[in-house]
This record gives sequence, C-alpha cells and structure tokens, in this order.
Amino acid sequence: MRHLSLSCALAASVFASVSAQAATYNIDPTHTFVTFEVTHFGTSTNRGRFDKKEGSVQFDRAAKTGKVNLTIQADSINTGTEAFNAHLKKPDFFDAAKFPTMTFSSDKFSFSGDKVSEVTGQLTMLGKTGPVVLKATNFNCYDHPMLKREVCGGDFETTIMRSQWGMNWGIDFGIPDKVKLLIQVEAVKQ
Repeated sequence: MRHLSLSCALAASVFASVSAQAATYNIDPTHTFVTFEVTHFGTSTNRGRFDKKEGSVQFDRAAKTGKVNLTIQADSINTGTEAFNAHLKKPDFFDAAKFPTMTFSSDKFSFSGDKVSEVTGQLTMLGKTGPVVLKATNFNCYDHPMLKREVCGGDFETTIMRSQWGMNWGIDFGIPDKVKLLIQVEAVKQ
C-alpha cells in the first residue's frame, strides 16, 4: 500500500512538472510593432516604428514565468518621412551601420492574477545595455481561428532616457531625452 501511494505521488509530481513546462511562442511580425514617441520642441509628437523584428517568448501561465528575446533591425526605422529616417539611421541617433540591431531580453515576468502586468529586462542599443520595465496595458491569450494555435500577447510601454544608451544628439538644444516606447506584440505557440 505504501509503495502504491509513493508511486502515485511520484507519478503526480512528474505529470505536474511536465504539464507546467514553458511553451515556446514565436513573435508574429505582422502583429508585432515597436514604435516610439518623442515630443518636438514641446509642440507636437514625432512618431516612428521599426518594420523588421523577430524573436520568441517562453511562457508558462501556470508557473507564472516567462522569458523573451526580441531583435529589432535599426535600419528598418520608418517615420513616414525618408529624410527623417535617413537622419535617424546616422551616428547622431541609431548609428545603424555600426549597430545594426537592438535587442530586448527578459526572464522576469510579473503577474496580476493570471495576466502579465509587466516584463523586466535589458535593452541593448548602441552597444550599451540598460534595464527597462515594460508595463502591460493589455494582455490576453486566445485560440487563433485560422492558425489553430494559441496566441498570446498585449500592449506594453515604457519611457526611457535615450542618453542612458549614449544617444545624446540634440539634447543641448531642446530635443528631448525622454522617449516613450510602445510595443504591441502577438506570439504564436509552437
């Protein structure tokens, strides 16, 4: 009887650890957007986005854990104005020729109930790495009717001081240091 109880407990433990493993989700580039906003001399808001990005998420809702790795191509910046794009790619800002990618990586997810509330990680840009906390303003998982797979994602945002990564151009004559980052992401379970 004791061996049967021990066997059942062991089997339950093995099953629980298998079912609680993180699943891999690949970022869907057609439903993932990395955008930024910065005020222009306190008058209007300049916006832009990066059109090329890729990455994956390890996510375990039951254990309330996750990891994310996101790579953004610096030269895919798109403000809607070609001259502005060209300037942002130069050494004054993103220096895309020298630093072709930016990355965000995290292994700390915070939850509110069963929803991700923030993701704490490291942003690497211009060869420097610094901490970033992305606040979730929306998070959901759903069964995609066409892909027949689970999709999880949401809207995340943070505000950074670009000078922390050495992007200082224009600060001395009024171009703000403060940049709002908005990341809309959907990732498909593999």
